[in-house]
Amino acid sequence: MTALEFTYHIGKVSKSLRPFALRLTKDAEDANDLLQDTLLKAFTNRDKYTDGTNLKAWLYTIMKNTFITNYQRMIRKNTFIDTTDNLHYINSTESSTDNLAYSSFAQEDIARAVNNLDDTYRTPFMMHFRGFKYHEIAAKLDIPIGTVKNRIHIARKELKSKLHVYAHFNS
Repeated sequence: MTALEFTYHIGKVSKSLRPFALRLTKDAEDANDLLQDTLLKAFTNRDKYTDGTNLKAWLYTIMKNTFITNYQRMIRKNTFIDTTDNLHYINSTESSTDNLAYSSFAQEDIARAVNNLDDTYRTPFMMHFRGFKYHEIAAKLDIPIGTVKNRIHIARKELKSKLHVYAHFNS
């Protein structure tokens, strides 16, 4: 198929792509962008199209994959898109406040988890947490420094598993 024929066939099929793009994006401007990206990819990858196959299905596949890739990229970046006319949300971050309720729940959970540790692990862990060096803890508890390091490691591991619900929060 020549470039001119390819362009002609894509022009005929592209009208049916817009409704699909609207269903995927739920926004007219995003649908136009998706359609444009799809057609651009189709033209740049024209050599990958096999004559005699379903051009419409090929374009729908390109569009779907482009949408999925863009969506995953947006989720990974975890971006916030401010759709207000005056960018109110973007400009209001300096004046936003937290009520610290979440923080107090987290602190209570952490305290409970630490208190539930066996004394063997909690004591060296808390000493290290308060700023004692490994050799100071070893001397004070009269145990080898390797044992101190191991007990602190085990305490951290247990706390990490008990407090896994907080792993994705940045506080």
